Amino acid sequence: MSGEKTEKPTERRRKESRKEGQVPRTQELGGWASLLAVGLVAPMLLRHELRALQDLMVTCLSMGDQATTGKALGLLGRGAEHVLLTLVVLGCAVMVVSVAAAMAQGGLYFATKSLKPKLSKLDPLKGAKRIFGPQALWEGAKMLVKTALVGLVVYAAIHSVMPLIGGLVPIHTVLETASSQALGMIRNIAFAGLGMAALDYAMARRRVGKQVRMSKEEVKQEHRQTEGDPMVKSAIRSRQLAAARNRMMADVPTADVVLVNPTHVAVALRYDAQKGAPRVVARGAGAIATRIRTVAAEGQVPLVRDVPLARALYRSTKVGQEIPAELFAAVAQVLAFVISRRSRGQHGGEHDGPRRAADLPVVGPGSRRPKRSGGTSADR
Repeated sequence: MSGEKTEKPTERRRKESRKEGQVPRTQELGGWASLLAVGLVAPMLLRHELRALQDLMVTCLSMGDQATTGKALGLLGRGAEHVLLTLVVLGCAVMVVSVAAAMAQGGLYFATKSLKPKLSKLDPLKGAKRIFGPQALWEGAKMLVKTALVGLVVYAAIHSVMPLIGGLVPIHTVLETASSQALGMIRNIAFAGLGMAALDYAMARRRVGKQVRMSKEEVKQEHRQTEGDPMVKSAIRSRQLAAARNRMMADVPTADVVLVNPTHVAVALRYDAQKGAPRVVARGAGAIATRIRTVAAEGQVPLVRDVPLARALYRSTKVGQEIPAELFAAVAQVLAFVISRRSRGQHGGEHDGPRRAADLPVVGPGSRRPKRSGGTSADR
């Protein structure tokens, strides 16, 4: 069926879908990647801040009876600086990772169309489909899997620390082991979450890909809008060709001679010694050639029958172009014949060519105009 959306979206359709917010994206990637960044950055910060805390505690205990309000406030300010530094570093790491995750999923964009109020968003049927549809089932399954994975990782971390609690192990060893296990747990949870985020992104990409697909009729309609209706373009092209043909016919009476084939091909030449070699003012085959012959006869332009020369000029030239250098000698004989008749007061008429040699130099084809429907074999 023509209404089935089976075609890949065009570039224009993709841009419109981005404005509507239809971009494959998962919120999971940024969150889990930020958690992983915290798990990687936190150990270095903790080691640095523990040493700073030890130095701060030693300073506090060494004051003794010399403690004053000013010194206490100074120590409090140092502690606040360390806390602020830790928060700033962790915040910057999370921000950088979140922005990178967003850029990796298609970059930053503003879904301007999605901000416009639409009555369709209040449709209860569509709301029910969103609540009980495939997307809702996927979200529920994803939540269950995430909960199970996080629970397993947390259980494994707590189970490894339990033998150290309540035993004869020194407290600093317990703290080091517990902190190491906690950070390792954070990293493991983040890695598991990233795996879920990759799967969620694949599902989002598949879902959006289905939403932005187009039917064959939509593709054709967009092509007509961007490239123009083929029928209109054909009509414009026909008018342009007709206008060019009319201008060409208007120049035929100004020609010095029209070489004919004798009926299938016609090439009108005009020679101006101040402008160089003779130029083609009109050329055509079939019906156009007949029209050129008629206009030339009405304008008293002589018609000269020279089959090889007419064909060679038709193949190798276009309107407004000088004749090829290889044909100068042959055309010069024809022009000399026409000028001699003109000097005797003889104009127009149809004559056999004055050339006696049938062979002509080989001339390569020149620029050709587009083929017209309904042309004759000489046109092609």
